[in-house]
Amino acid sequence: MQVVTLGTGSPIPDPSRAGPATLVRAAGRDFLFDCGRGVLMRSAAALTGPVAFTAVLLTHLHSDHTTDLNDIITMRWVGSPGPNPLPLVGPPGTGALADRTLAMLSDDIGYRRAHHADLDWEPACSVTEVSDGVAYDDGTVRIVAAPTDHAPVHPTVGYRIEAEGKVVVIAGDTVPCAGLDRLCAGADAYVQTVIRPSLIEPIPFPRLQDILDYHSSVEDAAATASRAGVGTLVLTHLVPAPAPGSEPEWEAEARAGFGGTVVVAHDLWQLEL
Repeated sequence: MQVVTLGTGSPIPDPSRAGPATLVRAAGRDFLFDCGRGVLMRSAAALTGPVAFTAVLLTHLHSDHTTDLNDIITMRWVGSPGPNPLPLVGPPGTGALADRTLAMLSDDIGYRRAHHADLDWEPACSVTEVSDGVAYDDGTVRIVAAPTDHAPVHPTVGYRIEAEGKVVVIAGDTVPCAGLDRLCAGADAYVQTVIRPSLIEPIPFPRLQDILDYHSSVEDAAATASRAGVGTLVLTHLVPAPAPGSEPEWEAEARAGFGGTVVVAHDLWQLEL
C-alpha cells in the first residue's frame, strides 16, 4: 500500500499547500479521500487522475473537502472513451451533493456535448452513502467507515482501508471519539487533520477561535494513535500552516504523547507500507 498526501492545506489559501486530499494506492487501485482545491493538479504530479480513481470517498461535506468534486466529475467524463460513472462514497447527503454539482455543471455539459460529437452521454456519479460499516469491498481491498465527531457538521465519517496485510486510516476532521478509536485499532498508518491551539488562541478573530472545539489538536491525535497502537501518525490539514522550519515543533508535540513514527506531511509526501 502507498499513501500520498496530495493536499495538506486548510480552508485558508496557501501557495504551497493544496486543499485536503489523500490518495491511497492498494492492490493496483487508486482511492481518493476528499477533494479540496487543486486536487487534480496534485494527482497529476502523482501520475494518476479522475479516470483512474477506483472511488472517491468523502469524510464530510465541508466545502474545503469537496471544492473540486466538480473538476473530478468533468475531467472523468471528458477523459473517458464511454460512459464511466464516478463511484462516490460519503456520509448521508453525498447523493444530494452529487446531484447539485451535476446541476451546477449543466451549462458546461451542454456546451461540451454540442461541440464534441463523440461525447454523446452525460457525466454521472454512482453514489454510496455510509455512516457505519463497509463502504467498499472487492475481495482484495476492504474499506470500512465509522462515525466521527465534527459537530455541528453531521454526519461525518472516517475510513479504515485494509489491503495487502496493511491498514491505513483516513480520519478527516474530528475530535477524539469512539468511532475513531475503532478505526485506528492496530493501524499501520493514521492520517489526521490537526490544529495547534497554542498558535490559534492568541489570534483575536472569532471564526478562528471557533475551530478549536471541533478539530483534533496535535496532542489529541498523538493520544488517539498511542491508545490504538498505531505505527505511523501522519499530521495533515495543518492549521495554521507551519512556518518554514517549524515542523519539528509539531513533531515534538506529537512525540510527547506517542512513541511511534510521526510525520508532518507536505503536499505529495509518500508513505510506502
